[in-house]
Amino acid sequence: MTEDGTLTRPTHTDVRVTGEHPMCELRDVLDRVGDKWSVLVMSLLGGGSRRYSELQHSIEGISQRMLTLTLRSLERDGLVSRKVTPTSPPRVDYALTPVGATLSEQVAGLMRWAEEHRGYVAESRVRHDAAQRA
Repeated sequence: MTEDGTLTRPTHTDVRVTGEHPMCELRDVLDRVGDKWSVLVMSLLGGGSRRYSELQHSIEGISQRMLTLTLRSLERDGLVSRKVTPTSPPRVDYALTPVGATLSEQVAGLMRWAEEHRGYVAESRVRHDAAQRA
């Protein structure tokens, strides 16, 4: 019987990786904070608490299911808190936790970089793709 996170066969480097291995734990954290939807949610919450509906309307292309999964994962990881106000319909607000706020500062830098360099990246892709066809 294998533990959760244990690969059933060796990796290409013949090293078994278990869920308790430090690199596996690091990869899990990076997978969460590097996910495109998580980055966008963290960026929006960096400006303050938001209702679920505000997040959904602010993130183009995200489905209700994906937003729910992303928020649940961020909450599970201790980066986002969820507050339900018993109204009709219930009001659900999300905010960054203190640790989430420290990550949000890093995400803001990444977002600035992406904004400043998106034109360069787009042009590079066009040049690369044209060279591949030639």
